Amino acid sequence: MDRGTLPLAVALLLASCSLSPTSLAETVHCDLQPVGPERGEVTYTTSQVSKGCVAQAPNAILEVHVLFLEFPTGPSQLELTLQASKQNGTWPREVLLVLSVNSSVFLHLQALGIPLHLAYNSSLVTFQEPPGVNTTELPSFPKTQILEWAAERGPITSAAELNDPQSILLRLGQAQGSLSFCMLEASQDMGRTLEWRPRTPALVRGCHLEGVAGHKEAHILRVLPGHSAGPRTVTVKVELSCAPGDLDAVLILQGPPYVSWLIDANHNMQIWTTGEYSFKIFPEKNIRGFKLPDTPQGLLGEARMLNASIVASFVELPLASIVSLHASSCGGRLQTSPAPIQTTPPKDTCSPELLMSLIQTKCADDAMTLVLKKELVAVSASMISNEAVVNILSSSSPQRKKVHCLNMDSLSFQLGLYLSPHFLQASNTIEPGQQSFVQVRVSPSVSEFLLQLDSCHLDLGPEGGTVELIQGRAAKGNCVSLLSPSPEGDPRFSFLLHFYTVPIPKTGTLSCTVALRPKTGSQDQEVHRTVFMRLNIISPDLSGCTSKGLVLPAVLGITFGAFLIGALLTAALWYIYSHTRSPSKREPVVAVAAPASSESSSTNHSIGSTQSTPCSTSSMA
Repeated sequence: MDRGTLPLAVALLLASCSLSPTSLAETVHCDLQPVGPERGEVTYTTSQVSKGCVAQAPNAILEVHVLFLEFPTGPSQLELTLQASKQNGTWPREVLLVLSVNSSVFLHLQALGIPLHLAYNSSLVTFQEPPGVNTTELPSFPKTQILEWAAERGPITSAAELNDPQSILLRLGQAQGSLSFCMLEASQDMGRTLEWRPRTPALVRGCHLEGVAGHKEAHILRVLPGHSAGPRTVTVKVELSCAPGDLDAVLILQGPPYVSWLIDANHNMQIWTTGEYSFKIFPEKNIRGFKLPDTPQGLLGEARMLNASIVASFVELPLASIVSLHASSCGGRLQTSPAPIQTTPPKDTCSPELLMSLIQTKCADDAMTLVLKKELVAVSASMISNEAVVNILSSSSPQRKKVHCLNMDSLSFQLGLYLSPHFLQASNTIEPGQQSFVQVRVSPSVSEFLLQLDSCHLDLGPEGGTVELIQGRAAKGNCVSLLSPSPEGDPRFSFLLHFYTVPIPKTGTLSCTVALRPKTGSQDQEVHRTVFMRLNIISPDLSGCTSKGLVLPAVLGITFGAFLIGALLTAALWYIYSHTRSPSKREPVVAVAAPASSESSSTNHSIGSTQSTPCSTSSMA
């Protein structure tokens, strides 16, 4: 029966067949093995990225997005689509898209009607057709410098790292992040801003359930929790190439409690889900699901409890928006493909045989070196910890030396500004006379290493110069205080800034140099990084005195008043003196043009000088 003619009564009847889940106490014997692509394939679209960030920049003239794309060796094809909604018939602002790739890409770009500026490497990116947009050559910078390069042109709205994407959808003007400054963080959900489809389909596995007769098959889809926990609807498209009378199947959908399901199937199937679900032909009818196990073994038990003899497809996916299942395993026949040959260890285990095969031996006249390349080992932490063991024939016990190697590509350093010592709400704005609190953190945290703050300074541009805050891990000035680290060990400090310059700087750049130092072992394994953030400076209230002290007009008024009073008083005294002494004692006044002395030159020079301290940036008028 075609899905377009599926009657409402049949769908409701199928839903009502799922009475209530029961637990299966006995162990389920079902050896999951990979299924060949001709028997089953699952593709998906997701907003989950390995690294990313979304920030709000509502007042920016230019909307900046940055994409770091990793492709396997050899030319790849990519479909990149930009979407934007018109406001009052026009696009709200121009867009800068920075595209960084590691290998050759044939790009199909769709950005109709969008005022787009594209920055890319012309030696790696080839357009399938003329892009019809303004283009700029992207310098060959590492990731951190590319972000800095993009931030110089405007505040970054979004940035993401994607591994071998087949298609990308970038929605403009959709940034809903709480951050005002975009910094890459691991395992992020880009929300509606970005969705992408990996080129490699998801791993599909299948097995025979022992001890169950019949030909009923189960299709199990498990969606893993994402970074955010907001309500989410997952559209599940199921296409089974079977005749209507040849299929007896159940669809089991398990996910986080905030996930609901919209099912679009071309066959009648029994439905067994968590949360709520509805059918595409009548999406307004929501049906409550059940509480299902959140483990593979538990879900296999549910399939057996529903009298399924074959698990035709078992798939685990990250939180996705669209999942498509294509299968042709009808009539109880299951064919599995041989397990793929593993070229790198999985992220949670390490094969000793494979590890030994990756070690390279280099011999010289006076030394022997064992080399294990870090990029050949897939690890689940940001650091590789091991030890070298040397067996000496004359000693009964081996000698051991600890070895730590940091994978810097997986570490992200962030610099945060806060307006209170509680470090709860981040900001990118400072106000003169207001205490500012700064925290530096690294994610993910590395327990074997200590994060320390070496130096920090605030660059106020040509108007205010550079203000040193921390030098040699010590506070610079009495208006800078080193605070106790956070519970996670993140360095913290505070500083106070007053401005008496004219004009007052409107922006500044806070830069800090941090070091990761091993808590034990050699200090030659230190790693140094420089992090920065751009700050907006709010001009103080120039209406008069505030609780923070006198502001600029008050100071200038008092200074001018004192000068005027002194000048008038001197003139009065001179007038009295000249009119009260006797005329015989008066002497002629001789005017002599005196040359410019070094003292006056020095005085004039000091009038325009500017001094910068953590407490003030002052200028005499």
